[in-house]
Amino acid sequence: MPKPATRSPRSDHGARIEQERGRMKQMLLRILSRLSATRSPTALQEISHPIGMKLVLLPAGEFLMGSPVDDPDARLDEQPQHQVQISQPFYLSVTPVTQAQYQQVIGENPSHFRGDPQRPVECVSWEDAIAFCRRLSEQEAQTYRLPTEAEWEYACRADTTTRYSFGKDPAELGDHAWYRANSAGTTHPVTRKKPNPWGLHDMLGNVWEWCADGYSVDAYARSPAEDPPGSDSTTARVLRGGCWRDRQVDRFRCAARLALPPIFRFDYRGFRVVRTLEPETPPDDDPS
Repeated sequence: MPKPATRSPRSDHGARIEQERGRMKQMLLRILSRLSATRSPTALQEISHPIGMKLVLLPAGEFLMGSPVDDPDARLDEQPQHQVQISQPFYLSVTPVTQAQYQQVIGENPSHFRGDPQRPVECVSWEDAIAFCRRLSEQEAQTYRLPTEAEWEYACRADTTTRYSFGKDPAELGDHAWYRANSAGTTHPVTRKKPNPWGLHDMLGNVWEWCADGYSVDAYARSPAEDPPGSDSTTARVLRGGCWRDRQVDRFRCAARLALPPIFRFDYRGFRVVRTLEPETPPDDDPS
């Protein structure tokens, strides 16, 4: 009888070398990303996508997620405030997905407010946002997805610890966000307001943004410290950031949360996307 095929010691050695190279490359990338985490947006690597989307590489790091107990506007579902580690760098779109970008990928524009293709796309459900990410991933052979709620808040805070990424004074909100007081009852083209310290526009205001997570009131009490995936609930999904129609300034705090069923479509709901860093897959065998 023929002997079963076995891997040679040389093949095993080659595979181990390639695996170690892959691990070292990812470690180096994380280190470089951490070194780039300054308050200057120009320090972060930016890439451009053929559909007109820009994304910045955000570093791995740690932050305090949620609201402190002394915040008078804190809600039960924003507590307890807890330390979270984002273990991997990731690309995040600089703005919410625009109507022009959505049109190019999906082939239609569902938005209520039109007239400028650089307005954020709205009237999209969570399921629509997932479909967009799936289609874009297929077209580009890259992995696009919605940010987790932890990734969204990490990006919104941009290495700050105050109520808003620009500080504590709500009187400055109009410089950074479209909301009831300045929106004239409509969305506005992206990038017209000041970016946060990591160069991200419209994280606050314009449209609420869908996150990947399911919603639960007590999610933070059960959340793991590293890369929390959020609740696995399918009845409601998390939204972040506030929108053009919100009057209350506390809606625009970095920690503020909202939840809606994933099938709901409104003219103040949009999303932005993450592109993941794809690790190298080592070959199974040494061809030599």
